[in-house]
Amino acid sequence: MTVAGKPAETHAVERIGWLRAAVLGANDGIVSTASLIVGVAAAAAGHGEVLVAGVAGLVAGAMSMAAGEYVSVSSQADTEAADLAKERRELAEMPEFELEELTATYRSRGLSDDLARQVAVALTAHDALGAHARDELGLAEMHRARPIQAALTSAATFAVGAALPLLAAILLPLSKIPLGVSLAALVFLMLLGGVGAKAGGAPVGKGVLRVTFWGVLAMAATYAIGSIFGTSVA
Repeated sequence: MTVAGKPAETHAVERIGWLRAAVLGANDGIVSTASLIVGVAAAAAGHGEVLVAGVAGLVAGAMSMAAGEYVSVSSQADTEAADLAKERRELAEMPEFELEELTATYRSRGLSDDLARQVAVALTAHDALGAHARDELGLAEMHRARPIQAALTSAATFAVGAALPLLAAILLPLSKIPLGVSLAALVFLMLLGGVGAKAGGAPVGKGVLRVTFWGVLAMAATYAIGSIFGTSVA
């Protein structure tokens, strides 16, 4: 909406729905696939086996992210729908009580008794359910659960993230895969952390450090496991 000729403001929080799923998917794709490749390569498997493991990790991970996001966000959407149905029913059965409840909400936020009542009456006349959803339940439209959007975003970004270390594994000889894929994954994670922080309006350095730390930890753990089991099997 434009106010007095001023263009509408945009806020980073408006992107939180898809941004969370995108960063989670891409980060998981890079870390899990790179860790899987490094672990299998450390076990002295052949180059072909490493690539098969990487491709399987990409496909399985993307499907898992889609299913997990859809189920979890659908649960959130179901809860929101149940609360809205309850508010709709209460507005129909006891409108005066709901008006008093809304008035009390505005009063608790600092409005005087008279002003709180006026605001509650005006917003109830305009969109009673919307007022209660926003100010009583905290359900802003930009934060509403969108299961399909979350599932598709996470799956797509996981696949893109997983493809990056997999590409590095394809180009490197087997002996160079553990170090080469690890370094490539760290570069990708740093870029992801920076882009995600920038898109979310957060400090870039903090975002880069956060994803890099967990990426190093995951790859070091899987490399150690691959080395131990690979040596014992050999």
